Amino acid sequence: MDGQLAVIGLGSIGSMALWQASRLSDSVVGFEAQSPGHARSAVGGDTRLFRMLYRGTPSYYPILERSRHLWSELEVETSQHILTRCGGLSIGTVDGPYLPHLLDTTRLNGADHEILSRGAMAERYPQHHLRPDDQAVFDPHAGALRTDRAVTAAVAAAQANGATVLTDTPIDDIRETGDGVVVTSGTNSWTFENVIVSSGGWSRRLMPDYLKAVTETRRIFLSWFVARDASEFSPDRFPIFIRISGDRSMYGAPSVDGVTVKATLDGRGVFTPQADAVPRDLTADEIAETTETVTEFLPGLFPSIVRSDAFPDLYTADQHSLLGPLRENSRIYCATGFSGAGFKMASGFGEIAASEALGAKSFPELDFVRPQRFRPHRQLDGHGTTTEPPGNRQNVR
Repeated sequence: MDGQLAVIGLGSIGSMALWQASRLSDSVVGFEAQSPGHARSAVGGDTRLFRMLYRGTPSYYPILERSRHLWSELEVETSQHILTRCGGLSIGTVDGPYLPHLLDTTRLNGADHEILSRGAMAERYPQHHLRPDDQAVFDPHAGALRTDRAVTAAVAAAQANGATVLTDTPIDDIRETGDGVVVTSGTNSWTFENVIVSSGGWSRRLMPDYLKAVTETRRIFLSWFVARDASEFSPDRFPIFIRISGDRSMYGAPSVDGVTVKATLDGRGVFTPQADAVPRDLTADEIAETTETVTEFLPGLFPSIVRSDAFPDLYTADQHSLLGPLRENSRIYCATGFSGAGFKMASGFGEIAASEALGAKSFPELDFVRPQRFRPHRQLDGHGTTTEPPGNRQNVR
C-alpha cells in the first residue's frame, strides 16, 4: 500500500477533503493534474457566494451550518482571510417562483433572515433598482468566499498535517482490486486502501458507465463591471446577492479589488464536450443579455463588461451532487458533480467525504446525494443551454 487514502483532484471539494482527511490519518496523498487553485478549474473567478438561505432542499441546511464553522476553522488554522462576512440578499417578485419557495425552506430550517420591502431596500441598498413587485430577504450569515485562497490554504494545512501532494500528475485510470484501488498516471501507479474522486469537470473519465450516463460537463461563465463609485459596492455596503425578477436572473458579489464588481447571469450552464477546452470568450448573446440585465438591475455599474471568464463543472441529471461510494462496500468514493453550486458547502462536503472514505463516521439522511440513486440509469435530457425558466433554475453560485 502507498497510503490509506488518495484524493484525486484538489479543487473546491478535493482540497477540503484532503485537509479533513489529514486530520484523521497520517497516510493521505493528494493528486492534482495541474496545481491547486489553477485558473482553469471551477475554482477560478476570485469569489463564490456563501449563504445560509437555500431554496427547496432543507437537507442542505445542516451542511451549510457545518461549512460555516469549518470556514472559520480554516481561517484560524492558516491565518488566511477566506470568508468576507458581508451578508446576502435574495431578491425577487413577491409572488414569483423564487422568493416564496425560498422563504418556505428558510422557515422550515429556522434560519436567521429579515424580509425587506421595496422601500427598505431603497433605503439600505439603493444600488439595486427593484421592480414595483419586488422585495428581498436578507441573510445575515452570508458572504463572499475567496476561492483560490481557500483551496491553497486547505492544501497547505493538509501538508502541514503530514499529507503528501503530487502536482502536475493527471490520473488516467483507477481500478478497484480485492485489496485496494490502483491509481495510474502515465507509467506510474500507486495502490491505496481507498480513493476519493473529486475531479470536478474532469471526473467523468474515472466514472463507471451508470454515472457517465447521468452527468455532463458544462461551461459556467462569469462577468465583472466597473463601479461608477467603488465605495458603494464595497463589502460593508453591498452584500452578495441572487436575484430572479420576472424573466431576468443574476447573482453577484461586492468588489474585492476596490474597482470591479462581479455580476453574472444565473443558471446558464452550457454543455461542453471537453473540460480542457472550455470556450473562454462570451458569445454575443451572453454579452447582450448580461449587459441588459446589469443596466436594469445595477445602474451604479458602467454597463460594459470589463472582464469575463469561463470554467468547467460537472452537472448531474438532478443537479444534486455525487457524494458516497460507487456501490456498497466500494473503496472508490465520489465527491463530485456539484453542478455549479458546491463551493459554499465545500468544507462541509469535504469533511463528510473524508470521514466516510476513512471509515471514521457515516452521515445519515444523505440519500439525495448518494450515487446509488441513479441505479437504474436516468438519462440527461440532451445537451445545450438550460431551457427551464429562471425561477426553476438552480442558483449556481
